[in-house]
Amino acid sequence: MKVLFALLGVLIIQWGLMSTKAHAAITSEAVEYKDGKTTLEGVLVYDDSWTGLRPAVMIVHQWMGLTDYEKMRAEQLAAKGYVAFAIDIYGKGVRPKDAAEAGKLAMQYKTDIKAYRQREKAAFDYLVKNKRVDAKRIVIMGYCFGGTGALEAARADFPIVGAVSFHGGLSTPNPQNTKNMKAKLLVLHGAIDPNVPPKEVDGFMKEMNDAKVDYQFVAYSGAVHAFTQKSAGNDISKGVAYNEAADRRSWQALMDFLGEVAPLSK
Repeated sequence: MKVLFALLGVLIIQWGLMSTKAHAAITSEAVEYKDGKTTLEGVLVYDDSWTGLRPAVMIVHQWMGLTDYEKMRAEQLAAKGYVAFAIDIYGKGVRPKDAAEAGKLAMQYKTDIKAYRQREKAAFDYLVKNKRVDAKRIVIMGYCFGGTGALEAARADFPIVGAVSFHGGLSTPNPQNTKNMKAKLLVLHGAIDPNVPPKEVDGFMKEMNDAKVDYQFVAYSGAVHAFTQKSAGNDISKGVAYNEAADRRSWQALMDFLGEVAPLSK
């Protein structure tokens, strides 16, 4: 009889664990925060089954603004155990209707790096106040326009442990200011990306080497701009195209990098 009760106890515990896991869900919240008087709207995503403080990843959008693409990436990261925050650079409700409008908006911030960094800092300040977030383990990443932003946050010496650029621009107005960078970098680049030519790559390498930054630079053969985005099509002659191998490999590189600079607790 004692054996039977013991077995029943084990089954009840296992059922309870399975039930808890079944009720755990990836939670996605639209959140508002401020940069001065400007209201910004991001998306915070996390797995509510995790307890304690978690490392966090900020995701900076590409030139079309915050879309379902960044939300999808945030959900992938949340499923791994990270608190993911898809941030907003343009402002609540400001979403370009086409490439021409997106180009103007993106250029506005790429030519005003101070304003770009300020929008990122507003998101960072909001994130570190979250009760789930370990403020000492925050990484920023971004795609295209957002990749540029991730590097700029590191150049501005945000208190982050890492920055990751997926097919982002690499130049900056004042490369000499990089000397104070503490974050580790991961740059994931299309080897034949015409939007980021070899001269720009060489300038970036010099900037990082002069500043003695801890960085990794990975170039994917046959890949052009936007190689992680299926919506870019597959015609590399346009300079913008999806590349399945580069997409898969770069995501694994991100996971390895996160495991080094912002590992999840066991």
